[in-house]
Amino acid sequence: MASASLNPYAAAGVDTAAGDLAVELMKSAVRATHGPEVLGGVGGFAGLFDARALRDFDHPLLATSTDGVGTKIAIARAIDKHDTVGIDLVGMIVDDIVVVGARPLFMTDYIACGKVVPARIADIVAGIARGCAETGTALVGGETAEHPGLLADDDYDIAGAATGVVEAADVLGHERIVPGDVVLALASSGLHSNGFSLVRRIVSDRGIGYTDRADELGVATSWGEALLEPTRLYTTPLLRLVDDLRPGAGVHALSHVTGGGIAANLARVLPRGTWVDVDRATWSPSPVFRVLADAGHITLEQTEGTWNLGIGFLAVVAADQADAAVAALGRDGIAAWPVGVVRGDALPEGDFEQGAKGVDGGAVRLVGSYADGAN
Repeated sequence: MASASLNPYAAAGVDTAAGDLAVELMKSAVRATHGPEVLGGVGGFAGLFDARALRDFDHPLLATSTDGVGTKIAIARAIDKHDTVGIDLVGMIVDDIVVVGARPLFMTDYIACGKVVPARIADIVAGIARGCAETGTALVGGETAEHPGLLADDDYDIAGAATGVVEAADVLGHERIVPGDVVLALASSGLHSNGFSLVRRIVSDRGIGYTDRADELGVATSWGEALLEPTRLYTTPLLRLVDDLRPGAGVHALSHVTGGGIAANLARVLPRGTWVDVDRATWSPSPVFRVLADAGHITLEQTEGTWNLGIGFLAVVAADQADAAVAALGRDGIAAWPVGVVRGDALPEGDFEQGAKGVDGGAVRLVGSYADGAN
C-alpha cells in the first residue's frame, strides 16, 4: 500500500509547493502595478479590472495583443540572468497595442517550465512587472506551469496578452495617412527581441562564449549581458506624443519594428497605392548590429528582414508637425529623425516590400548606404 505521505504529483515531477513559493516571491512586484481599478489582489482564478472608466468614452474600442520573447530566452538561461526578459515580453505585447493609439489597461502572463525554481520565476515576473509599471499597465494575473518530461529542468518559455482601449474616433492607421506625411524613425535600444536565432547561430559559429567580454560591442559587460539589453518601451512616450499633437491630429500612424524588419512593418500600416523610400543614410546602426553582421560574414542589408538595425518604432506624422514630434520624443529620451516621405505617385521600379503579414498595404524599400558615424 502506498504511503499516505507520498505526493504522487511531486513524484511525477510537479512541485506545487515550489509554485506557491514563487507566487509569494513575486507578489510585491505584481502589486506595484495595481491601481484602484484592480480588484482581488494576487492569486485568484481570474483577474478583475474595474471598467467603469470606459463610460467616459463616446465609443470605446478594446485593443488586444499576445506574443512571446522567442529564443532570446536561451541567452538568459545560458548566463542565468532572468530579470530582463519580462521587460522584453511587455515590449512585444503592449507596444503593439499603442500602434492603434490604444492606452493599455491590463496584462496577463504565462510561464511554462520544466521545473519551478522559485527565485527564477520571481525574477522573470519582476521584469514583467517593471515593464508594466513603465507602460501604465496593470499585471492582473498569470500562470506558471511545470511540464516535466516535456521541458528540461532549466527550460522555460514565456508569453502574455494585454488589453487596451482607444476612442473609435482616435484610432491611428492607414486611413489617416496622406502623401507628404513624414516618416520618423525612433531609435531602438539594440536587438530588442527579434532575430535571435540568427544571433545565436553567429555566436555559436564564431565560438563566442556568452560569458566572454564584449569589448568589441563598446560595452564593459559580457556578450550575454550585452545581448540581453531589454527592449525599449515606447508606449508612454508615444501616447504622450499623440496627446501633445492631437489639436492638429499630427500622428497619423505608428509601426512597431519587430519580426520582418523595417520595410515590412512600415508597409503594413501604409494605405494601398502609397510608397516610401527609407533612406539608410539618415542613421548608423549601432555596434551590436555591425559586429554581428561582420562575425556572420553577411552585410547589414542582408539582415534588414531580421533585425531592427537601430529603429524600434516608426511614426507617420503630418509634415508640418514632424519637427515638433522629434523634439517631444527627445524630451522623453528617445532619439527620433526623419527617414522618408509618403508618396502617392506611380510606384517606381525597384525591390519594394508590398504590404506584409496578410495586409495589402503600401510599398517600402530601403535605399542608399548606412551612415558611418553615430546618428
